[in-house]
Amino acid sequence: MSSPVARLIDITRMINRAGLRPTGVDRVEVAYLRALVADTTPLFAVARTALGYVLIDREGAERTLAAVDADTWGQPDIISRLNPRLTAPRRLGQSFLRRHALARCSRHRLAAMLATRLPSGFTYLNVGHSNLSTRMFEGVGAARKVVLIHDTIPLDHPDTQASGAVDAFAAKLSLVSAHADLVICTSGQCAADVTRHLGALGRVPDIVTAHLGVDVPTPDTAMQCPDVPYFVTVGTIEPRKNHAMLLDIWADWADAPPLVVCGKRGWNNRAVFDRLDTHPAQVIEYNALSDGQIAALVQGAAGMLFPSSAEGFGLPPAEALALGTRVVCASLPVYGETLGDSAVYVAVNDRYLWEKTIKKLAALDRSDETPLYVPPTWGAHFKTVLSKV
Repeated sequence: MSSPVARLIDITRMINRAGLRPTGVDRVEVAYLRALVADTTPLFAVARTALGYVLIDREGAERTLAAVDADTWGQPDIISRLNPRLTAPRRLGQSFLRRHALARCSRHRLAAMLATRLPSGFTYLNVGHSNLSTRMFEGVGAARKVVLIHDTIPLDHPDTQASGAVDAFAAKLSLVSAHADLVICTSGQCAADVTRHLGALGRVPDIVTAHLGVDVPTPDTAMQCPDVPYFVTVGTIEPRKNHAMLLDIWADWADAPPLVVCGKRGWNNRAVFDRLDTHPAQVIEYNALSDGQIAALVQGAAGMLFPSSAEGFGLPPAEALALGTRVVCASLPVYGETLGDSAVYVAVNDRYLWEKTIKKLAALDRSDETPLYVPPTWGAHFKTVLSKV
């Protein structure tokens, strides 16, 4: 495929999460914006705000990246301050975007704004799952439409989802089936799942598979780590992450080492929250650490434990291996694909084998040789993707 005349990336999610600690999806969106800024193809970015749509050019995109990197979004403007329905991150991000706008329009004028400001034949990219709507797809008109789908977990494991999430995701996938020209998947397993669901909807766009890059955070040397061997688990405390099983193992382990739980509290997990609130022995919970602090804890651990029952890609285990830390994770197909022989795999619900494996790992000396792991790179990801978008 020849290079597009211009690219338009949707940064609605990024703008509406200004100042918040980035999730895995956030990191992907930032990586895409960084790669597109570095590319020579003309670049624009768009976001939906409370008042409509805001368009920025390459300079605005560069300023947005700088704000993300330094967490310097400025102050909310009067428009945001007067809107009581906006969260603090939305006030920051939407105000920032207006200050650097190339153009703005109401929700009904999107097509006219893009037709005026962008050359015909541009490519629209959405990699954050936000703003996937009929109005947006119709607004970009005949543009080539490219969507990255991170996973289909809301449909495959609906019992683990927050209220309303399943219906919202199903609606977005239906729009992708109807409108997208290309779907980017982060693994072969993701591509298989996406193909299955889109096939049921009647139309499967072209699909390209490219593993995500692994950017390993620099460990914060000021972070106070336990001074004895310990284990760590990283991720939002939600049902599919299977924290309950780890707490069961630790509750029955008389001389257990510390278990450090890193992640914000999520949804549908009151029983686990209640257990954590009792401050169980040898369990340490952190909800608001920086990436560098988490990296320090991971790097110093005897092992990372990741018993998740479902993942689209799973960045934390890859980051742990890249930091030289052993990983025990659930035997999900995606991990066999992305981690290979570098991790130890245990069946998701085999508590006995999890306990046996963790105790065996606890007895190892940290100085023993750890598995060699070469993480996938963003360079390889974009070499595959940008040749098609």
